[in-house]
Amino acid sequence: MTRRLCGATLLAQAVSVFFGALVVWQLARVTGGPRPADPAVLLGGGIGLALLCLVAAGALRSRAGVWLGWACQLLTLASALVLPAMAVVAVLFGGLWWLCLTQGQRIDADRARWAAEAGQAPGLEGTAAG
Repeated sequence: MTRRLCGATLLAQAVSVFFGALVVWQLARVTGGPRPADPAVLLGGGIGLALLCLVAAGALRSRAGVWLGWACQLLTLASALVLPAMAVVAVLFGGLWWLCLTQGQRIDADRARWAAEAGQAPGLEGTAAG
């Protein structure tokens, strides 16, 4: 369950970061700012962060995926230096990431305990164990 919850969070964050990248790219093209970054560099950085979110979602089967997820949260917060509205995105998704990690682990532990009490292996709920 932890993987599912955190994966959904990272996928939604990837979409939000991508749209934030489009906003900062267009603002840089129209207003000439923020300086000294080129609009294409800003767009590339935002797309890179969105792709990192997708890679982290795919890597959640291992411990490295969780660390990549935390890196995505920190980089999203750092992107607020370029586009201040990304601070809201960073706070929302950072909180959601933490909540999904903690509650997902609690749900996984409860499911494993219930399966052990029922005499089943974890992940075999609803199947005939025999």
